[in-house]
Amino acid sequence: DRKMKNVKIELKWATLFTVVALLWMVLEQRCGMHDKYIDYHMYYTNLFAIPAIALIVMALRNKKKDFYGGAMRYNQGLVSGTILSVFIALLSPISQWITSYVITPAYFPNVIKRSVELGYYSSIAEAEAFFNSKSYAIQGAVGALVMGIITTAIAMIFIRTRPMK
Repeated sequence: DRKMKNVKIELKWATLFTVVALLWMVLEQRCGMHDKYIDYHMYYTNLFAIPAIALIVMALRNKKKDFYGGAMRYNQGLVSGTILSVFIALLSPISQWITSYVITPAYFPNVIKRSVELGYYSSIAEAEAFFNSKSYAIQGAVGALVMGIITTAIAMIFIRTRPMK
């Protein structure tokens, strides 16, 4: 039970992160980024970095305040952020499945067709090899892990408790 208590905060924030990511997908879909305005999707989807970074920072501050009693060293935060990133990465394929099959099932056919029309890929088969649920699930999990750890490493410079002089 002690080990579970150690990661309770990270699990809570990874779940919240996943819910926010799914809400972002609903927003993108409702705004037409997955069909009518698909040409702009690759630019606007990157704005998700703003809530993603904010959530990681809030998670680290929560860990510092409620687990470490307001005093967290850089390494403690780095471990917490890495655990958080692993949980987000593990939830990512489920999130991708919900996005692909529930929120916006037309996204892959639309982006495949449009990427070939624009010449990004020379054939439908070539585009299908990149734009599919499995490929996105892997990219999402790896991206969540890498970006989560990088975000944590930078955020902890500011969040850590500096030793008294």
